[in-house]
Amino acid sequence: MKDIKVLGPGCSNCRNTAALLETVAREKGIAIHITKVEDLQDIMAYGIMSTPGIVLDGKVVHAGGMPSRAKVEGILVG
Repeated sequence: MKDIKVLGPGCSNCRNTAALLETVAREKGIAIHITKVEDLQDIMAYGIMSTPGIVLDGKVVHAGGMPSRAKVEGILVG
């Protein structure tokens, strides 16, 4: 199971990013666990200044703006 954190204040891009991750994971048959991190101090601890951010298994893999479907597939499959 992949541990994913979506970093952001709860804006629509953050919610849409989490939904896209869930959709792609379901379609690809990949087990994931998503945690939404909305606390500014926690987000900044990852060095992210622009949200949404995605952290996969402790490593920042995306920051700033809604990721494309292709990028999400690469994050989950790669």
